[in-house]
Amino acid sequence: MVVGAGFAGLSTARELDRRGLDVVVLEGRDRVGGRSHTTTIAGVPIDLGGTFVGPSQDAVLGLAAELGCPTTPTYSRGKNLIRWRGRVRSYRSTIPKLSILELLDVSRIQWRFERLSRQVPVARPWTSPLAERLDARTLDGWLRSVHAGASTRDLMAIMSRVTWGCEPDEVSMLHAVRYVKAAGGIGPMLDVQGGAQQDHFPDGTQSIALRMAEQLGDRVRTEAVVTRIERSGDGVVVHTDAGPTSARAVVVAVPPEHRADIAFDPPLPDEHARLAEHWPLGRLSKAYAAYETPFWRADGHSGQALSDEGPVFITFDVSPADGPGVLLGFTDARTFDPLPAERRRDRALSCFVDLFGRQAATPIDYVDHCWGTEEFAPGGPTAAVPPGSWTRYGRALHTPVDGVFWAGTETADVWTGFLDGAVRSGRRAAAEVAEHLAR
Repeated sequence: MVVGAGFAGLSTARELDRRGLDVVVLEGRDRVGGRSHTTTIAGVPIDLGGTFVGPSQDAVLGLAAELGCPTTPTYSRGKNLIRWRGRVRSYRSTIPKLSILELLDVSRIQWRFERLSRQVPVARPWTSPLAERLDARTLDGWLRSVHAGASTRDLMAIMSRVTWGCEPDEVSMLHAVRYVKAAGGIGPMLDVQGGAQQDHFPDGTQSIALRMAEQLGDRVRTEAVVTRIERSGDGVVVHTDAGPTSARAVVVAVPPEHRADIAFDPPLPDEHARLAEHWPLGRLSKAYAAYETPFWRADGHSGQALSDEGPVFITFDVSPADGPGVLLGFTDARTFDPLPAERRRDRALSCFVDLFGRQAATPIDYVDHCWGTEEFAPGGPTAAVPPGSWTRYGRALHTPVDGVFWAGTETADVWTGFLDGAVRSGRRAAAEVAEHLAR
């Protein structure tokens, strides 16, 4: 039995099926994909959730190739833009064009950050000799302790918003170091060419989930909200509104925070139960605008931009090879989500105009999505783990309990928080279940 039909849950079920085991997937939503959800803008598929893939994300790339879901490069030719301290400037590469002193400070902080990561084991970060100290402070607290300049702190704030959907004063420094190390470093995590944003799927990431679900057939049941899981020596009983289903084991493949939406009988051990309270999802939203053509390219721009003002703080060009120009903007959910739909559109387009000029004011289509308003597992893109959580509750993240196993991108040790991590976590959980049943 698998709870959740996102990339983690479907990968779990697929692997269990390959091992010759009977499996059923229960999903509360009316669709599969979890935090991957594809819609269209001006007839072009766009991803409201997980979007990009890059080198070394071999699990999800191999899965996509096997299922016939091709990738396409994210457009990156030309100059990037940054709106910084009231001015818009152009730059190339990952680091914006700042003053010499500011660039030196950014390099110094990146070097110190990645030096710390060498002392933090990804699989067991709480065992690091630095664990207690790093987990006791936030990313912002660490930046201030090493006298990071204002520009460096503001750039790291943009990284924090797009990575965890939170501010630097909300996320544990131990989590930040461990997460970046699981992605191979700051460069691989943030870069387009050679990094995690290098490619995307022209048919949308949800096409991968749909094809996995098609292979599993009627073993995937949507609109099946799991309310309770009972454990006994013989296995588990999983309850939905449609009634109970018995199984020898269950994999819960939902974000750690939303494990609390399921009642466990008997109750989970205290460490597992409290983990859900201390592993909250961040908040991040998206805005897309489509234009007759990708007009910014004619001006020599890549479509990639950063902004120290909101609500749009980072953009990408995700235009199809032939067709309209499509800009993707990640937005600050704190100021974006409370607005009515028309006001959200006005604010997003105003940000695009500030970066790319007046042509950005008149799109042929517009779409946005606020993940914090979702009915099931609201929030995203991944967990924004606060101080004290890893050292107190991290051991429970994917430790099984009496036939209950755990999957989800937050439980991965490679590319945590990404689609690739979700696939890896599902395969790991399936292997644990197979070993458990063999015993």
